[in-house]
Amino acid sequence: MSAGQTAPVQPFLDDLTATVRAPSQAWCAADGQIAPTGLQGVYHADVRVLASAVVRVDGALPEAISSGPMGPGAHESVSVLRMIDGEGADPTTMLRRRRTLTPGRMAESLELSAGTAHPVSGTVTIRLTSDLARTETVKQGLATTPLAPALVDGSARWADASTQVSVTAPAATVAVDESGATLTWRVTVASGAPATVTWQVVSRVDGAVVGPPSSPTPEWSAPAVEATDSRLAPLVRRSLADLASLRMSAHFAPEETFLAAGAPWFFTLFGRDCLWAARLLLPLGTDLARGTLRTLAARQGVADDPGTQEQPGKILHEIRSQQLTGEGGLSLPPEYYGTVDATPLWITLLVDAWRWGMADDDVAALIDPLQRALAWMRDHGDSDGDGFLDYADTTGHGLSNQGWKDSGDSIQWKDGRLAEGPIALAEVQAYAYEAASGAADLLEAFGRDGAEWRSWAAALADRFRARFWLSDEAGRYLAIALDRHGAPVDSVASNMGHVVGTGILTPDEEREVAARLVASDMSSGYGLRTMSTTSAGYWPLGYHRGSVWTHDTAIAVLGLARAGLGAQALTLADGLLAAAPHFDFQMPELFGGNALGDGPAPLPYPASCHPQAWSAASAVAILTAQLGLAPDGAGGLRATSALAPGARVVADGVRVGPRSFRVVADGAQVTVTETTA
Repeated sequence: MSAGQTAPVQPFLDDLTATVRAPSQAWCAADGQIAPTGLQGVYHADVRVLASAVVRVDGALPEAISSGPMGPGAHESVSVLRMIDGEGADPTTMLRRRRTLTPGRMAESLELSAGTAHPVSGTVTIRLTSDLARTETVKQGLATTPLAPALVDGSARWADASTQVSVTAPAATVAVDESGATLTWRVTVASGAPATVTWQVVSRVDGAVVGPPSSPTPEWSAPAVEATDSRLAPLVRRSLADLASLRMSAHFAPEETFLAAGAPWFFTLFGRDCLWAARLLLPLGTDLARGTLRTLAARQGVADDPGTQEQPGKILHEIRSQQLTGEGGLSLPPEYYGTVDATPLWITLLVDAWRWGMADDDVAALIDPLQRALAWMRDHGDSDGDGFLDYADTTGHGLSNQGWKDSGDSIQWKDGRLAEGPIALAEVQAYAYEAASGAADLLEAFGRDGAEWRSWAAALADRFRARFWLSDEAGRYLAIALDRHGAPVDSVASNMGHVVGTGILTPDEEREVAARLVASDMSSGYGLRTMSTTSAGYWPLGYHRGSVWTHDTAIAVLGLARAGLGAQALTLADGLLAAAPHFDFQMPELFGGNALGDGPAPLPYPASCHPQAWSAASAVAILTAQLGLAPDGAGGLRATSALAPGARVVADGVRVGPRSFRVVADGAQVTVTETTA
């Protein structure tokens, strides 16, 4: 790099708005404009098909007064047009820009209206550019070049070897040049006589690994929620709308639906993310879990491949259309299996979906991949023979950390030193215990032998409880991991929140962990920090070193509720509810770990994805914990309220298999009524 040049940086997202209909997405600024900067643009699959779409009237930018989402795949901005306005201080000419996104297509209508005494006229233009850049290129902040479109039958078109983009605009003059296209309309409006112009972009990306869902209807119920806490219902509504926009399918299983991990960077199949999202949504139905399980089973590992880290029975980490490269020599193949937790999480999703009423035939069809996944835990999950599931990147260019905290500095000692692998994460042992124990029950219910896995789980629990406990001046806690030497890594971290409620700990041990989770060094007042403020590596905007991840907190909330620790569960849940209004109820991937009261709001993490599947699904986890929702084992619903006196929550539309229920909780009193038609 020559003097005066700066290194490319990842673009920030926190002040941008996403309109999403997987596998398409559009990112705009607060005024609704899609400007030629940073991440902004229209994307299909993993290609930016338009890099800008800027509206001007008489050569000037409209002045936005309102902008925001209008539901899944819809956005509207309202601007005033003082460049053609009438006399006086009141703005009397207005533009409504309505954006609608469907897979492979974005359409906009521009409605101009006036409250003037006489008609007003103006020239409306939209300047469009396209670079056909790959999402990963944009993420790395690398420079791109606008491409020259062709003018074909009145439409502007861009194309390369795999992507075709076409823009049409009825009644517009379409002009193209070396760097883009301009759509032009001459418009006259009068009071009571608005004028509307429209345009659309249609795109196709050959070789895409993901596509739209096979059905337009979400796989879950949308419960009607009422609550004395005014934050809960809007959080659930916004979250379910976001989840509906993230539904997609894989090219190798086009009839099955799963949730994209998150927009914009993880707009594809990620094993861990889609498994957790489907699991958190189980109280609203099992169809999404079924599609997620089938999709991942279709790519379950069958061979040993050190390059992709595939192993027999292993569930994949992610799939992309091409090799992924990144900082520090990172290079991941299009199908990558570098994850230690996706396989036990696949098992636990199957077990929980069975308990929540997934049809027996659907469960039975997945028993063979279940047994292969169990065998992976036993035969391949422990690379160093110490009795714990662990990971180590053997390629030199894969992920150095392969749990959900997968950044390079996420697993570190309290003094800031990085742990050396193979690394055995605390939460992964709990996932494996829960997976094996639950699988034993499922296998026996279907006439198979589960004794081996019940014994395997019990032995794992004994080893875990003997090796992972540590103490400091605040009391006992669980190490984040064991390092290559088998030493417990002593950072106090949120990982132990995933352990509670899995059954691997005794009730007394769960209470000890709960006390650490809600202490002020871990609970920010907005949620659970990923790392304690007492650690040398803590930083409130550290990706996994002190930030708050929505799903991480929600998993701890659910585990605490399952363990009967309702007060601690609601403490962390209330943190997320306190954060939600600051993000317009669209919970991001992560946000800052600053304490409640330290500034006006939780700090945005500027590169945080939104919407994010497991973050949005966390709203349902909060509802589940507040009401203590669980299947009763006989096709019905059990509820145990954790609410404080005077608090009320109503959820109408909870599902167990084909049955629907209305749950009403007033303080500790709760009633469950079946509402199945």
